[in-house]
Amino acid sequence: MFAEPLSAFRQATARPQRTKADGAWEVAHLLDTRYAKCEMVTLVNDNLNTHTIGDLYEAFPPEQARAYVKRLNLVQTPKHGSWLNIAECELSCLTSQCLAGRRIGDLDLLPSEIATWSEKTNTKQRGVDWHFQLDDARIKLKKLYPKIKT
Repeated sequence: MFAEPLSAFRQATARPQRTKADGAWEVAHLLDTRYAKCEMVTLVNDNLNTHTIGDLYEAFPPEQARAYVKRLNLVQTPKHGSWLNIAECELSCLTSQCLAGRRIGDLDLLPSEIATWSEKTNTKQRGVDWHFQLDDARIKLKKLYPKIKT
């Protein structure tokens, strides 16, 4: 799941597995298409072991991987903070709006169902209604902030 909250864009895909190479191919696809003209792209990742810069080097020749890496500003969500990740919120919407009460056992059907949901949601230009504010973050994430001794 990729979600761009300010432009109300989201893209979800389904694959048989969730490997490092799968993640690298998805990132490369976005860099080559939607963000082809962007010099730098900030990508906020959750803390899965399949979401690292090294994945690009495993999936592509070194020169191609380096070209992708030079265009990425990779930001990790805090450990145990995946609820901060807007993509996680979008996955929840996808599940409730598209997949709830259904069992799709065919991997050929699932991507088309997900794509239909993404297209409809993107067409509506439904933005992300993010209520988490800085003051709330400082309270909830207090243990993640460095301690300042006075």
